[in-house]
Amino acid sequence: MRNVVLLFAGGAVALLTTAILFTAGWERPPIHTVQGGFRGLSMGQMSTAASEKALAAANKLPDPLPPATPAGDRATDTYKNVKVLTDLSTDQFNRLMLGLNAWVAPVDQACNYCHNPDDMADDAPYTKRVARVMLQMTRAINKDYQTHVSTTGVTCWTCHRGNPLPANVWFKEKPAGAGGYTASNDGLGHPNAVNGTTALNTDPFSGLLDDKGAIRVQAAQVYPAAYGASIQATEKSYSLMVAISKGMGVNCTYCHNAQDFGMWSLSTPARVTAWHGIQMARDLNAKYMIPLQTEWPADRLGPVGDGPKIVCATCHQGASKPLLGVSVANDWPELNGVSKP
Repeated sequence: MRNVVLLFAGGAVALLTTAILFTAGWERPPIHTVQGGFRGLSMGQMSTAASEKALAAANKLPDPLPPATPAGDRATDTYKNVKVLTDLSTDQFNRLMLGLNAWVAPVDQACNYCHNPDDMADDAPYTKRVARVMLQMTRAINKDYQTHVSTTGVTCWTCHRGNPLPANVWFKEKPAGAGGYTASNDGLGHPNAVNGTTALNTDPFSGLLDDKGAIRVQAAQVYPAAYGASIQATEKSYSLMVAISKGMGVNCTYCHNAQDFGMWSLSTPARVTAWHGIQMARDLNAKYMIPLQTEWPADRLGPVGDGPKIVCATCHQGASKPLLGVSVANDWPELNGVSKP
């Protein structure tokens, strides 16, 4: 009998070990934990050596370029039709153009991605007109939104990572019919990458990141219109939080205390930074991205015909701080000015 028990126990251990090794979702120890909130509340962010290595590889910076002097001939004197970078010297202007080649342009096109090679001053290429607005936006982020980006700064690489279109942008979703007598299910019940494979709203951004809709959760009292949000609005807010969490590669306790998610006094300082980030995303979409609607060709539009817009993942790309917090402002003073749209 004893041998039978030992054999059974050994078999169970073997099965459990196999399950641990081959079941998706397990992380190989050791688990690294960084405490982000008050001690004793388990407000930590966990990672492994493998996940940290992958994150570092994904946030590798391109090769640096030698600095350019702000003195000397002005770009406006050297080149025709300079409308945004009017404060730069010719050397600074040329350096930034080389940076744009590495950050945004396809390798086989380089300068020709935005310019007509027969007339560099020509404004006909839509990519050139869009690039002007993107440069205005980048400079505005570095100058006017330090409540979120501090003095770390951003460059075009922060979002594009060598691609003409950033990997993480937002388009409005085409409403899905619920079937039967119901014309629409309001975007619920369709798990996808945005809502964390939950049954929450598939488009948590409309009205919240392209407008200033209230991000609220269900009231503790009756009459939600007077005291809080409806269940539908709450589901949209939670879907947005899931998308933000995924985009930043953190869990909810990076900003919130699970004892009371809504209580600011129990939250971490990161929640204040995140609040400013939401305001920044709203402003950038309103001032720069949405006005570009008429510039995009058909292959740049979403399923309902809108252009790309910014979400937290556009810059963060799975990291709590874009590019793991490496400061780029000092390396690219050409992007620290601002040109109004």
